Amino acid sequence: MNKNKKNSKSIINPKNFKFKIYWVYIIIFLFFVGIQMIGTEKARPTNWKDFNNKMLQEGKVDRLTIVNKEKVFIYIKKEFLSEEQFKNVSKTPIGNSQNLGPHYYFEIGSVESFNLDLKEAQKDFEYDESLTPSYETRKDVLGDILGWIIPLVFFVGIWFFIMKRMSGGAGGGGSQIFNIGKTKGKLVDKADIKVTFKDVAGLEGAKEEISEIVDFLKKPEKYTKLGGKIPRGAMLIGPPGTGKTLLAKAVAGEAKVPFFSLSGSDFVEMFVGVGASRVRDLFKQAKEKSPSIIFIDEIDAIGRARGKNAMTGSNDERENTLNQLLTEMDGFGTNSGVIVMAATNRADILDKALTRAGRFDRQIYVDLPDVTERKEIFEVHLKPIKIGKDIDINFLARQTPGFSGADIANVCNESALIAARTSKKSVGKQDFLDAVDRIIGGLEKKSKIISPNEKKTIAFHEAGHAAISWVLEHAAPLIKVTIVPRGKSLGAAWYLPEERQLTTTEQMLDEMCSALGGRAAEKIFFNKISTGALSDLEKVTKQAFAMVSIYGLSEKVGNISYYDSSGQNSGFTKPYSEERAKLIDEEVSSLIETQYNRAIKVLEDNKEKVMNLADALLKKEVIFKKDLEDIFGLRKWKSYSEEQLEEIDQKKTKK
Repeated sequence: MNKNKKNSKSIINPKNFKFKIYWVYIIIFLFFVGIQMIGTEKARPTNWKDFNNKMLQEGKVDRLTIVNKEKVFIYIKKEFLSEEQFKNVSKTPIGNSQNLGPHYYFEIGSVESFNLDLKEAQKDFEYDESLTPSYETRKDVLGDILGWIIPLVFFVGIWFFIMKRMSGGAGGGGSQIFNIGKTKGKLVDKADIKVTFKDVAGLEGAKEEISEIVDFLKKPEKYTKLGGKIPRGAMLIGPPGTGKTLLAKAVAGEAKVPFFSLSGSDFVEMFVGVGASRVRDLFKQAKEKSPSIIFIDEIDAIGRARGKNAMTGSNDERENTLNQLLTEMDGFGTNSGVIVMAATNRADILDKALTRAGRFDRQIYVDLPDVTERKEIFEVHLKPIKIGKDIDINFLARQTPGFSGADIANVCNESALIAARTSKKSVGKQDFLDAVDRIIGGLEKKSKIISPNEKKTIAFHEAGHAAISWVLEHAAPLIKVTIVPRGKSLGAAWYLPEERQLTTTEQMLDEMCSALGGRAAEKIFFNKISTGALSDLEKVTKQAFAMVSIYGLSEKVGNISYYDSSGQNSGFTKPYSEERAKLIDEEVSSLIETQYNRAIKVLEDNKEKVMNLADALLKKEVIFKKDLEDIFGLRKWKSYSEEQLEEIDQKKTKK
């Protein structure tokens, strides 16, 4: 019982009461409305007929008052207020005192016509009994004030609402418009971030440089005692999905310092000067909490090179924001203890002043993971998934060349969903393969109707690709080929490309020959070609142009590259003459036709094997590497990725 009493007291404790400022405005408003309502006289409405017959002719009217030439107020004599007909007006609503009037009123059209009617009604009255109305002019000051204030409050409220929405909800409560120049940077709490460097698989070089930044802030004297200066900023550059933002989260999890996180688009606003104001406010807060870290994701939203866009308006505002950012990072004022981190996948369009030494001193490249890094990433993402005993992580790493960390996370998640659809208790090897196929090729369309002739053409087309890729040394070996429609394609083949940093002329020519194998197979076995080679021709044409005009791999054109890595070439003019353009076109055509004839020769040399492969495709619809080994024999060459994984496994077993 005592506990309950204590709880009840704590609930109604005045200390728990929180005062709100807008309550004062509501009370003032209700006060004025109450005065207006109490101040109005409680007279009953009537009309000329009842007034004349029941009051005037009976001699019960004490006096008349015409107010503002619009209304006639009637006062009844005291001795008649006790009668039944005046029962409703004899008493006041507040208390029970006698109502002194006015008791009734009615509106008139004009004073002249009312006086004529009153005179006519009193023509039989004696002089002492006749009534003469008095006149009053009243001003409803409070009503006029409320008439001005209420619409003004209404429109001001609408204005505040609109400005709040336009400011993107910055700040809090009703003060949004006043906080529009404040930063939208979120101060990350240490308890909210669970990601550390242990959760970031691969990216060893990037992690090493990023961990140094954390060490700078934790132990600055370790570096400054030798005369060194702490770097101002670090920029993470790389393709989408490679783990740039994840690295920033790991820094927030590792560093025991304030961490401000925001996006480049948070500085962009329709109001002039807002972006620069937010940059100033961001660095002001960071300096107050120094040592601290600022992380700007997708910095290309404000860091685009200045002066290249002819448009005005928003472009000028973006440049003002960038100028303020440059000044804050390395301007006249000191900025000690604040390190700026940024991430982008479009480093080529950034302003040179932003990436110079003294601002973003370190540019950390986060590339797509190689086969060993993919293996580590798989190990991280497979932890929460119930996998079967047939799962080989080395195999999964080899099956996903060119996949980013985000793609691998998607593969693991998609495989779990596929296994759940079939009510499996664990995720097996086939589920992972289906997930890879789903992500690369799209969803299977088994319901798509394909005629037997088309199906046969597709089978020989895909068999041509598979055969040449198996026979040529530098072509990517086949993993799987299917004639089941996926996405927009009628057939698909999966290869295991060799992961290399440099590509030779022979390697590119073998890849072109393999890509043309589908059309070559159609020409050999049907003596006609179809539109199914569109994507192959597009790929080969781009590759041939790159060999001739970018990589300088053509003997006739020579060691010349027309590639513009700075991106400053507008594209309106070509950097070569018409004669050189004609030579490039001829060389590109010659390269493609040479490889096409080579593909025809390879397929004719293995014609019977290609037919067996196409027949197997027509029967099974899907064939794998083992089927090619049964038909063509073991492949003579082993890919570099397979050798690399074997070496890593051997080192681990020795340890």
